[in-house]
Amino acid sequence: MKPVKVGICGLGTVGGGTFNVLTSNAQNITRRAGRDIIVAQIGARRPNPNCDTGDTPVTADVFEVAKNPDIDVVVELIGGYDIARELVMTAIEHGKHVVTANKALIAVHGEEIFAAADRQGVSVMYEAAVAGGIPIIKALREGLAANRINWLAGIINGTGNFILTEMRDKGRDFADVLQEAQQLGYAEADPTFDVEGIDAAHKLTILSSIAYGIPLQFERCYTEGISKITRVDVEYAEELGYRIKHLGISRQTAEGIDLRVHPTLIPEDRPIAKVDGVLNAVMVNGNAVGDTLYVGAGAGAGPTASAVVADIVDLARTMEADATARVNHLAYNIIEDVQVLPIEAVETAYYLRIQAQDRSGVMAKVATILADRDINIEALIQKEPEQDEDLAQIIILTHRIVEKTMNDAIVAIEGLDSTVGKVTRIRVEQLS
Repeated sequence: MKPVKVGICGLGTVGGGTFNVLTSNAQNITRRAGRDIIVAQIGARRPNPNCDTGDTPVTADVFEVAKNPDIDVVVELIGGYDIARELVMTAIEHGKHVVTANKALIAVHGEEIFAAADRQGVSVMYEAAVAGGIPIIKALREGLAANRINWLAGIINGTGNFILTEMRDKGRDFADVLQEAQQLGYAEADPTFDVEGIDAAHKLTILSSIAYGIPLQFERCYTEGISKITRVDVEYAEELGYRIKHLGISRQTAEGIDLRVHPTLIPEDRPIAKVDGVLNAVMVNGNAVGDTLYVGAGAGAGPTASAVVADIVDLARTMEADATARVNHLAYNIIEDVQVLPIEAVETAYYLRIQAQDRSGVMAKVATILADRDINIEALIQKEPEQDEDLAQIIILTHRIVEKTMNDAIVAIEGLDSTVGKVTRIRVEQLS
């Protein structure tokens, strides 16, 4: 069979890693794909010192790669929204298959991109867009195809997981660990996408669309970051037998689909609670298989390149097949009328930390507010004021309740003359 000719656009960390994997593992890749895979052209503004491209043609114009008649597969690794979208749409227009690691592009513009690809009879592959080297998209699309997916939950941003791990293990503050994460290269100079959950929301949007067969709806994903998590909350969670993880959570319910990213208390004995540092992990519960867990490196040159090359190999195996015989881009016939629930309609349990003046009757008032709204208390800790302080800490774990009801209770608690400041609220999931 004739070789598959690949054009790589972007020669940064992932682009360089992809070139290196394709060349260093060429013999093994050929055996798996059934044909040679050759990097025929590279589009890059600057060289990568960790990647010796040899005599492979390099152009500074990525659109030249997308229009090159000799190229079969365009690999988009430049990132961002605008230029990446234009590049992918140009490649599709010229009959090229596309492989991308760009989660933001797929989450926001995926519907448009997939529609264009369908019209042209080409495929768009994006395994590397979620959880780096973990083949979670292939697991959902193929390995779990027999299942009705009930729910999934994932640590899908390594930066946030590193920060929370350091806060727990070493008793450090958020700002201190974030600075170290930036120095180590785990977090960008502007860490907003990582620590405020936007990166995870992009990935969760993609996973949920594949899991449930719903349109990509990034704009409906509730997103909350970890920048307000304090060292004391991490410590109190541990005391209660929980750990705080920044999770993307999606659940299929009778009312609609949960789609949310936020800090979450999970029991310390759950396998995903033990996934620390920069690792990623995704739990998926299917009605036939039960719980499954996927753990691995979520970023980096090698792990992400592994996923990119796996997509290229899949394309090489099916390139000669009729377009209708290939797996649908989202591996599902899309259901248009399934509602994504607003956060106010989601049901979960809660961790509440209340600062209150050290006087009698405060706990009774808080308990009455909760009882009046049918919010049951599962656990309670009251910490007396430390030396030179006059505020007690009340920590409560509740049973599951609709968020709208909890919001109402929190407003009432904050309105008491004996409570001080805002109530800290962190959602709790058992993942079972």
